[in-house]
Amino acid sequence: MILVNDLTRIFEAGNEDVLAVDHVSFAVSQGEVYGLLGPNGAGKTTTLRMILGLLKPTSGDAEVEGFLVSRQPDEIKRRVGLVSTSAGLYQWLTPREILFFFADVYGVPKDQATERIANLTQLFELTPFLDRRSATLSTGQKQRVNLARSLIHNPPVMLMDEPTRGLDVVGSKVIFDYIDHLRDAGKAVIVCTHRLDEAELLCDRFGLLHQGKKRYEGTLLELKQSTMCQTLTQIFLQLLDAPVVCQESRASIQEDVN
Repeated sequence: MILVNDLTRIFEAGNEDVLAVDHVSFAVSQGEVYGLLGPNGAGKTTTLRMILGLLKPTSGDAEVEGFLVSRQPDEIKRRVGLVSTSAGLYQWLTPREILFFFADVYGVPKDQATERIANLTQLFELTPFLDRRSATLSTGQKQRVNLARSLIHNPPVMLMDEPTRGLDVVGSKVIFDYIDHLRDAGKAVIVCTHRLDEAELLCDRFGLLHQGKKRYEGTLLELKQSTMCQTLTQIFLQLLDAPVVCQESRASIQEDVN
């Protein structure tokens, strides 16, 4: 569903080039949630932007449902939904108006758009504020509208960049339920987050980036076995060469296998 092949991005910064993403490769299957993790500046958002076709790779390529971002970026955009905390709402439009607007942008016929908005309104419980100006909505309500917006064209692939940033416990649960819905619907999902406790609950596999390179990849159990650590936090700190010692025995990790 998603194939990332040797993606590399170099930014020019004065007299010195910055290698932001360094030959990163991974794949995400239908119905799988892939956690792309790493510290600030690791290259997570840059990788997402290249997959979506918003940023041209220096080398390498990405593929979504057989379409290459280097050759068919518009086809990629039709097949990808994006959820990001940096995505705002048009403050003087209502959620209903915003959803109809994006349905039109994606070429969704009006009758289908009406049906999808009705379904998304029920899924995200938008009814109490569906016709209120977006400027009056709370942070959690705005995030629900953004989630609905990302699904209006029924994309097979979803990219999520720090989806729970700024949300309280209730708002975060909406995100958890949303990701479960995407998995059950057979979407291929990439989640970038610094919330490792949440990532453990949400993701099926992980790719850990550091200084633009993919350092580790696998399920949580596979990462435990390869690093001798028991939690993503410990694995993460080990990745950063922080003073953490993973002393769990192979026997305790083997218990997870059994």
